[in-house]
Amino acid sequence: MESYLIIHKKDSVAVALRDLKKGQTMAGIELAEDIPRGHKFALVFIGEGEEVIKYGAPIGRATRNILPGERIHTHNLMSLLKKNDYLPYENSVSARQQNQNSVSARQHRQQNAKKSVFFGYKRDNGSVGTRNMLYIVPTVGCINGAARALEAYGRSVLNNRADGVVTLAHPYGCSQTGEDFVHTQSILAGLIHNPNCGGALVLGLGCENNHIGVFRKVVGETVPDRVLYLNAQDVEDEIEEGKKAIRFLLDKLSEDKREPCPLSCLTVGVKCGGSDGFSGITANPLIGRMTDRLEGYGAKIIMTEVPEMFGAEHSLLCRAKDPQVYRQTIHMINRFKDYFLSNGVSIDENPSPGNREGGITTLEEKALGCTQKSGQAEVCAVLPYGGRAEARGLSLLYGPGNDIVAVSALAAAGANIILFSTGRGTPLGAPVPVIKIASASSLAVAKKKWIDFDAGVLLSEHTERYESNLEDLMIAAASGMRTKAEEAGCYDFAIFKTGVTL
Repeated sequence: MESYLIIHKKDSVAVALRDLKKGQTMAGIELAEDIPRGHKFALVFIGEGEEVIKYGAPIGRATRNILPGERIHTHNLMSLLKKNDYLPYENSVSARQQNQNSVSARQHRQQNAKKSVFFGYKRDNGSVGTRNMLYIVPTVGCINGAARALEAYGRSVLNNRADGVVTLAHPYGCSQTGEDFVHTQSILAGLIHNPNCGGALVLGLGCENNHIGVFRKVVGETVPDRVLYLNAQDVEDEIEEGKKAIRFLLDKLSEDKREPCPLSCLTVGVKCGGSDGFSGITANPLIGRMTDRLEGYGAKIIMTEVPEMFGAEHSLLCRAKDPQVYRQTIHMINRFKDYFLSNGVSIDENPSPGNREGGITTLEEKALGCTQKSGQAEVCAVLPYGGRAEARGLSLLYGPGNDIVAVSALAAAGANIILFSTGRGTPLGAPVPVIKIASASSLAVAKKKWIDFDAGVLLSEHTERYESNLEDLMIAAASGMRTKAEEAGCYDFAIFKTGVTL
């Protein structure tokens, strides 16, 4: 394996692929200090105030003179993002012209798309589930205990009638105001309408803001006998009544069988968490190539984590489908910056300590790696938090980078499977299957119970075989193979909170 990598010909830095020692010669340069794996060293003299280039784009500004062979990190590099750094609503003609350049490549992908199927559950509305789950949906956090008891009962009487019973426990549904209340309702309703939900028991208390009478209107029309409502204050024993509902729903779910479905029926969420210096080199670009394949198949792809687009917006704007999507993308990013500033948080309050330990210094650097999950796909839609993906191709979803909130939002938006890259590792799961992709082989080896796929091999071997291997794994998981998170019983769920709690 090589000892370092220069990602782009314009770069002024290289990335250490293993721990490098002071005095070693790399890229014709004698290293001035030890360089930990995943971290950067200067290829040229970089003067104080000059931009540092990685991925062919600026990732920050030098805070002092940096000599060739020196490590570049938080001690000598700062973000270029400013506290009031909003994107201008400039003319989008140039972006649309750039986007047209990718049309022929996209058509080529579509023409050469692999003809394949997965085995899923066809729903009455035309969507397809990769799982046949029974969700227990509390309308309010006060009823979580009863919901958990019913979840345990459901699992004890499952008898292969469904793929699982999961409670979407949360602390909200009452004492909420404005946008927060709407968010709670839209996310819960989105999960009920997710094609992986074969049936749902909505469990209410009775005195909450989000009481069943209100929430039922938000959920809207559902397939008869697949969504049941139970208000705990209206019955003598909500557990016994809930058990009856669980048995009824499991009998209904047992009627559903897997059938062959084209890959165009997939709705794939893409997410990264616990990123490191290799995430933007191996796992995220691999997911990006899968995004391109999925676009060619006519599937839906959803990407969120808006704060981790800051500094890399140009890579998305140049692929906007039309001027409206271009303006919506700018509005989405500026709105999230408003959210930061209104809470007294600097726009560049990122990366996390784990990101920095792994070699990521600035938000621009993190964003340039993060957005690679989108591949070269056309940005066809921008969704609000709690919105649902309708358009085929790549949709951007408003939401934070927080892992649990983000995967929950992807599932509520209709994702029936999620590709999740990680450099530091996480046991995270979601209400839908999550395929965890390691950016380095050392993580895949160390955390076999967490990681489904090793992208670290791409540091030394670059072939399309790994794209095909990941696609095969995705098809297997979509067809019922349990992911590592599912095997561990990890079905994490959380809702975005932005405002006042009464």
